[in-house]
Amino acid sequence: MSINRRSFIKTGIAALGATAAASAPMISRAASDKTFVWKMTNAYPAGAPFYSTGPGSAEDFCRMVDEMSGGRLKIKHYAAGELLPALEGFDACSNGIVEMNWANAYYWAGKTPAAQYFTTVPFGMNFQGMNAWIYHGEGQKLWDEVYEPFNVMGMPAGNTGVQMTGWFREPIESVEDFDGLRMRIPGLAGKVYEQLGVSVKLLPGGEIFPALERGVIDAAEFVGPYQDRRLGLHMAAKHYYTTGWAEPCNVTELLVNKDAWAELPEDLQAIVRQAAATCNVISHTWSEANNADALTDLVENEGVKLGTLSPEIIARLKEATADALSDLAASDPMAKKVNDSYFAFKKKHDLWQRRSETVLQTDLA
Repeated sequence: MSINRRSFIKTGIAALGATAAASAPMISRAASDKTFVWKMTNAYPAGAPFYSTGPGSAEDFCRMVDEMSGGRLKIKHYAAGELLPALEGFDACSNGIVEMNWANAYYWAGKTPAAQYFTTVPFGMNFQGMNAWIYHGEGQKLWDEVYEPFNVMGMPAGNTGVQMTGWFREPIESVEDFDGLRMRIPGLAGKVYEQLGVSVKLLPGGEIFPALERGVIDAAEFVGPYQDRRLGLHMAAKHYYTTGWAEPCNVTELLVNKDAWAELPEDLQAIVRQAAATCNVISHTWSEANNADALTDLVENEGVKLGTLSPEIIARLKEATADALSDLAASDPMAKKVNDSYFAFKKKHDLWQRRSETVLQTDLA
């Protein structure tokens, strides 16, 4: 009896061990095999290169995530107007109606003024400096802190690089020419223009051309030659100005609902982050590859008058920018915290940029 009992116990223990060994990987496989189906809204219309379709776009991001996850995370992309109006994605993401939104953080200045710093700052850092601050300075940490009350998190998922000053129905030859102008421009640059007497309008991309064509606005800023030509802005205004003082870069924001994010396994979280970082680089290089040809076409074939703002205008814009940023920092503690971090990092980055980006211009033709 004792031998049989010992045999039974040994057999039972072995069976339990085998069951435990088999069940552990089954639980792991069950978690890893779960499919997540998310919705992502967009502030930009269907078919918009860079923003909705093409290399580094929202659709490209969704494709990357699907492929890298082996289909475990599927994201359905909705362009502006397909599920929500263009600028309602933040609230929808915050409330969990959608899991993601694709836009720019400066659109949410009315909710939290500090958000604007995570898109661009007038006379601020370029693509390299902005990404250095976000990825390797305090930028991402502060971005998370700014959005904490809204149950969302943001990360960079694209960048246009430097943008043009914009399109004007009449030439801009002095600071006085801005007084009374009605202009579409978002973000901190709008606050700067207001000091020069500009009536600033916030319009989504799809509404800019009809407003400019009908004379509802007198000027508009969008992106750069390729994107602007596609909207047909050159058919509504012929005076096209640089420099890109208003937006030395422009970050596309991937917004994510934090509750949904917490449900993702760590490997899927890593895939989302890597896909966003990939789009950040690809979209910028796409812009750099296409803007030169588009600008040449606009000037040579479309009758566009390309101009550069005068040094006097630039000097006045710098003064107004300093005032606008000072006022913003004084009015909102979180904005001051982000502002201080941004400009402390910029000061260091400028030391390197002035040396590394200054090259001898030699004509090799």
